[in-house]
Amino acid sequence: MLPTNLQLSGIQNVDINTVTVIFVNMKYLLQFIFIIQGFVLFAQENYEIQVYASPTQAKSSTIFESHTNFTFFGQNEIINGVLPSNHSIHETIEITTGITNNFELGAYLFTNYTPGYGYQVVGTHIRPRVTAPSDWGLPFGLSLSLEVGYQKAAYSEDIWSVEIRPIIDKNWDKFYASFNPTFGIALAGINDNHTPVFQPNIKLSYQFFKKASFGLEYYGSMGYVNHFENIINQSHSLYAVYDLTGNNLWEANIGVGYGLTDVTDKWLGKIILGRRINWKK
Repeated sequence: MLPTNLQLSGIQNVDINTVTVIFVNMKYLLQFIFIIQGFVLFAQENYEIQVYASPTQAKSSTIFESHTNFTFFGQNEIINGVLPSNHSIHETIEITTGITNNFELGAYLFTNYTPGYGYQVVGTHIRPRVTAPSDWGLPFGLSLSLEVGYQKAAYSEDIWSVEIRPIIDKNWDKFYASFNPTFGIALAGINDNHTPVFQPNIKLSYQFFKKASFGLEYYGSMGYVNHFENIINQSHSLYAVYDLTGNNLWEANIGVGYGLTDVTDKWLGKIILGRRINWKK
């Protein structure tokens, strides 16, 4: 989800009913994490290139999103059974619905077109997420996302994977910052190591115009949390991005990214377009 205005300041009194609801939501989310963790290594890959903002989708509303990513210069060889990424188009459909004021549920359908290999449906993921309510008075936005699902072995080394993504963000007038210290866990695939991989995402942007902000997004994958890879074997990429702001119905995020290490695809383009629908007037 792309950022919305956050008006959060000093700590305020917290309503006990709000606390109860958010902790019940978080309890079920954490139970889900522990249940599946015994089964599925995650890689962000090129299907959903996005730094999350903390607010969840509003209750009784849905956002329909299209993630279109094109790899201008990528991997040309089959590696560990995974097809080349060069000149691939990754198209992802995401549908996210607000269940409560602080809980949403998202679903993804991943597709891919690679020259010489044709168009394929690659896999699906689901993603529950909870957020701390604004009336807690936290000086920043805070939420927790869990994403789990399947991808075909020809498109990912990790057939089943889970992603645990804390989200911390804040607005300072026209400046926005978000940090997603993400952890990916392999459940099934060619890799038998289920140790979490640290994959930080960072976004910094400034609203230069009434309806537009521009900024930078960083995506990394540093290796297992108990043994980071050498820097040359880590994945690091940097994107220059545009975001549509101040629009309650539409969202847009457009960017061009460059891979900073040899193991990262060199040039990619991404377009995220979304349309919100309120079901309850």
